[in-house]
Amino acid sequence: MNFRPRRQDEPEINLIPFIDVLLVVLIFLMLSTTYSKFTELQLRLPQADADAQRDYPRELIVSVSAEGRFAVNKVPVQGTPDSLAMAMAEAAKGGRDTVVVISADANATHQSVISVMEAARRSGLSQVTFATQSPRASNR
Repeated sequence: MNFRPRRQDEPEINLIPFIDVLLVVLIFLMLSTTYSKFTELQLRLPQADADAQRDYPRELIVSVSAEGRFAVNKVPVQGTPDSLAMAMAEAAKGGRDTVVVISADANATHQSVISVMEAARRSGLSQVTFATQSPRASNR
């Protein structure tokens, strides 16, 4: 018979499950957080510090007014984005390397600019750039 007192094992605290739970909670909070600062941004576009304007050998300038009216190479285009695409294809004269320069008013809607980009895609024109003004030029 063994009458010696048994040594009791000390209880262990396992922290790994606790850390796993905390990481899951942290990931949940990160994914469900709303970023309210993004809704507070007041944007004023377009202005950019850019180098001198490049002269492209074949460029097609599409102007977008604040009211959403379009002009292709200073010729007003009336109607739908389909008529804009036809006017762009006619002005480009089949040249696939033509660069489309979108010159949009700062107060033009995104939808107007997206319509020009979609018309360029329909016309087969893949090179698109945007005209901006430098901040120094707007303060005059």
